[in-house]
Amino acid sequence: MAASHIWVSPLRPHSNVGVSDLGLRRCVDMRCNWDLERLPRWECCCLSVLAQRAITPVEDEKPLIPQVETSEAIDQVQDTQSRGFHKDLNLLPKPLSATDIFSSPRNSAKVRVAYQGMPGAYGEAAALKAYPKCETVPCEEFEAAFKAVELWLVDKAVLPIESSVGGSIHRNYDLLLRHRLHIVGEVQMVVNHCLLGLPGVQKEELKRVLSHPQALDQCDMILTKLGVVRVSTDDTAGAALMVAASGERDSGVIASDRAAEIYGLNILLEKIQDDDDNITRFLILAREPIIPGTDRPHKTSIVFTLEEGPGMLFKALAVFASRDINLTKIESRPQRKRPLRVVDDSNKGSARYFDYLFYIDFEASMAEPRAQHAMAHLQEFASFLRVLGCYATDSAL
Repeated sequence: MAASHIWVSPLRPHSNVGVSDLGLRRCVDMRCNWDLERLPRWECCCLSVLAQRAITPVEDEKPLIPQVETSEAIDQVQDTQSRGFHKDLNLLPKPLSATDIFSSPRNSAKVRVAYQGMPGAYGEAAALKAYPKCETVPCEEFEAAFKAVELWLVDKAVLPIESSVGGSIHRNYDLLLRHRLHIVGEVQMVVNHCLLGLPGVQKEELKRVLSHPQALDQCDMILTKLGVVRVSTDDTAGAALMVAASGERDSGVIASDRAAEIYGLNILLEKIQDDDDNITRFLILAREPIIPGTDRPHKTSIVFTLEEGPGMLFKALAVFASRDINLTKIESRPQRKRPLRVVDDSNKGSARYFDYLFYIDFEASMAEPRAQHAMAHLQEFASFLRVLGCYATDSAL
């Protein structure tokens, strides 16, 4: 099994929350041709992923997707005729959950890519854009997609990290720290929302519209104009399945045109989002990192915490500015294990305040001396520092 190379600080230990024993051992790998002698505070470490290991389950919100149990419900769906419609909803692949992925076999020679949601979700479209000939594997929640990669059930995971309209997906920022996967690329998807309904239904007949909360918010103007009740679900494609299975003619869905094809729904309106420039950025995650080079543009993603003191964030960001390294993303998240920091023992007045993790993307390769020196300089202010991934951006999708 190939070894995973990451750059970590040997001076300060950090906890791997929710991650099993990964067999951490120190190694020397001649392929890591970075300027190590000039960076004595860094070590090249090797992660050997064990084939069998226990991972602490995470309590995630389960998608509320009803089971089609009655023959009447199935017959009702089968009567709706539309191109590409699955005659039996049971033929659709069952999304993996965090509890059943341990028993799921892998028997395909294709590249398998996990995504969150049901078939027809925007995550599936992003996976197919990144790997057009791949086999897509739906997962109930983001956690299950991370675990599927760790347990070798799939080769990659494609998961959203931020939207130009809705902002950051905070859950995936937290999971990046919890799991030992590496960012190896990114996909940018233009999201075009469609209003879907059962065959023969007109948009004026709709009384309620189902979709993910972000999709509902992004289509506020048209929904207000229609005067419909908004029903939140965990997935746009899952909402399409609900309407197709129930056969309720007064229920509509906001989802993709692909979801309409899969579930036999008609497209009543296209491109109904309030903002035309609605782009979601997805990360491509893998077990092994990419060995960076200097022959083309790269992006590096890191996460760190800072020591206590005035102006520490300013000093941390200055290590990049002083070396002409452009920052493309800054995200802060409270530390769950240490949400509050006590400045002194008195614990009075302003002695307590939130303690944060900082996620940063910057435009430089870890093979470049300026990036190595910036990281070594940042280590002087950081109590924890980890590289999440370094990958080429000139071929970003």
